[in-house]
Amino acid sequence: MSHIALISASVRTGRVSHRVALYLQKYIAEQTMFTTEILDLNHYQFPLFDERLQYQKNPSAQVLEFAGKVMKADGVIIVTPEYNGGYPASLKNVIDLLYKEWHHKPLAIATCSDGPFGGTQVITSLAFSFWKIGAWLVPGKFQASKIKETYTESGEATNKEASDKAAAGFLKELLWAMNLSRKQ
Repeated sequence: MSHIALISASVRTGRVSHRVALYLQKYIAEQTMFTTEILDLNHYQFPLFDERLQYQKNPSAQVLEFAGKVMKADGVIIVTPEYNGGYPASLKNVIDLLYKEWHHKPLAIATCSDGPFGGTQVITSLAFSFWKIGAWLVPGKFQASKIKETYTESGEATNKEASDKAAAGFLKELLWAMNLSRKQ
C-alpha cells in the first residue's frame, strides 16, 4: 500500500490549518487509499535553516528522521495556511533544508485560509519553490476557506459531502502521479 506524508506547515499559536491536515488524514483512512502520517512542523520546531541537509556535518536526529519520512513517502501533501499572500517561514525552512528528498516526489498542495478565498494566493509562490527544486507538483489542489467554520479542531468537516468531493478529486491527481512515478 502506498504511503503519503502529510506536512502540516503552520507553527503559529492558534493555528487552524492543522484541522485540514487532520481532515485529510481521516478522509484517506476512510477510503483506505493509502497509509498516512502527519509530519507536524509545530512538533518538530526546527531551528532556522542554516544549511541544506546534504551539507550539514552533524545533522540532528530529528532532521534525519523528517528527511527519511519525506524520502520514503510515495507522495507528499503540504497543508499550508496563507499568511499575507505567502506561506509560513516554517515551511520555507523545510523546503530549503531538503533537496534530493523533494526531487521527482509527487506532491500536492492543500491551501487554507480563515477568509473566503481558501489560500489561493499562496499557491503560486509555493509552486515556484517546489518547481525550482524538482518536485513533481500535481495540478489538483485542495482549497479550504473559513476554516473555523468548516472544520472542527479534530478535523471533522462541517459539510462532509462537499469536503469529501473536493478531497476525492485532489487525491485522484496525487494517486495518478504516484502510480506513474512508481513505473519509472
